Amino acid sequence: MLSLFQTHAHDFLTGFGWTIASSVLALIGSLILGTVFALMEVVPNKAANIIGRIYIEVLRNIPLLVITMFFYVVIANVVKISGFAAGTLGLTLYTSAFIAETVRAGINAVPNGQLEGALSNGLSWWQGMRYVVLPQAFKLVIPPLGNQFINLIKNSSVLAFVAGMDLMYQANMISQETFDTFGPFIIVAIFYLILTMPMSYYMRYLENKLNKEG
Repeated sequence: MLSLFQTHAHDFLTGFGWTIASSVLALIGSLILGTVFALMEVVPNKAANIIGRIYIEVLRNIPLLVITMFFYVVIANVVKISGFAAGTLGLTLYTSAFIAETVRAGINAVPNGQLEGALSNGLSWWQGMRYVVLPQAFKLVIPPLGNQFINLIKNSSVLAFVAGMDLMYQANMISQETFDTFGPFIIVAIFYLILTMPMSYYMRYLENKLNKEG
């Protein structure tokens, strides 16, 4: 297995880089989108509530691969799009729906008096959410958010289906070239552990730290 890695180190490291890039872009995008749609669910506006709920329910109940293939096959007929972009967009939209539900739960867990106090002190509803409610909500939902981020990294393997140059894509190519169906995927599994385990331990550390401070 070591000789396999040495021979194809460039391919594995290239896939590792593309996987990190896709995961980081999707993490940032899904966190922003998820927060926006979480706010749309709780804003005192019925139309926004409906739009937010439809977005979340639709994307949560469509497989990630279907969303990704929609960009790679359907949207590609209108706009030229690479496999990496299609996979990252699909990953972003899919994950944002789960993050929206997580953030919404955090907002609902913050006592109503917090927002009422902000409004009584002259802040607008949006300012109250931004400066008072959301910081507390994010603190409450750190564990489930951490799980979503870890799932996002693992789900980035969907890029392999659209030639996204990620770890799984490289493993498939190497496997076909070497006729080795075991080694490449074990090496890829180790790379995924390198990405997910530190995040898992850090999220646990952060949760314990915040609990002590709280």
